[in-house]
Amino acid sequence: METFVFLFPQLNFAAPKEEAYFKILGPDDLPVARMQDNKTRYKEKDKKSRLSLLLTRSGSHENVSPEKKTAKNTNINPEDALKWGESFEELLNHSDGVETFSQFLRTEFSEENIEFWLACEDYKSTSSETKLLSKAKHIYTVYIEANAPKEINIDYPTKVAIQQNIHRPTTSCFDLAQKKVYSLMKKDCYPRFLNSEIYSRLTKKVPGVTMFRRRSRSCVFNDHGETSGESNVWL
Repeated sequence: METFVFLFPQLNFAAPKEEAYFKILGPDDLPVARMQDNKTRYKEKDKKSRLSLLLTRSGSHENVSPEKKTAKNTNINPEDALKWGESFEELLNHSDGVETFSQFLRTEFSEENIEFWLACEDYKSTSSETKLLSKAKHIYTVYIEANAPKEINIDYPTKVAIQQNIHRPTTSCFDLAQKKVYSLMKKDCYPRFLNSEIYSRLTKKVPGVTMFRRRSRSCVFNDHGETSGESNVWL
C-alpha cells in the first residue's frame, strides 16, 4: 500500500493562479524529506550550542553574589582601597581597583563598560597595523555592532562614525565611544560602587577609621575626630 504525504509550503499570493500550492510525495521521496528535515534540526541545534558556548566563555552577566565575587580580593590592602575613594582616576590606576570595580559592575549586569574601556586602552597602545585592524574588528564585533554579545550603550551617530572608520582604523577611532563610556561609569557607576557592600567590606578593615561619604567622595576620620586627606576631595 502506497503512502502519500501532502506538504503545504508558505502560500505565495503573488504566484499565478494555476500554480499548485502543495506537493505530493510518494514512498520513494520520504527518505529524502526526512534527511532534509534532520539536517535542518541539526543546524539549529548546533547554532544554539555555539551561542551557549559563547555566552559561557564571555562570562556575561553571571548571577553570582557579591560575597563570592570579593572572595579572591581578600588580600587587598585596605589603605589602598581607601585611595580608590579619592577619585575615579585613582581607582583605575590600581589593578586591584579595576578588578574590584569590574566585580561590582557584574552585580549590576554592566561589566561590558569597563571591559570595553580596557579593550580601548589596549587598542591605543598597539603599534602594528595588522594587529590594529584585527583588534578594531574584534572590538566592533563584541561591543559596538547591533546585537553584539556585549553591546555598549552609545548613541547612533557614534556607532555610525566607528562603522565608517573600521575598515581603515586609526588609534583614535574608538576615542569618542570610550569617552562616553568613561563618563557614564564615572558619573553613574562609580558613586554606587563607593556605597556598595563590595567596597565597604574592603575599607572597614582599617583600624581606627570610619568612612564618611559625601558626593561620592571618601573622607577618613581618625580616633580624635580629625579629618585626613586633600581638601580638593570635596571639589
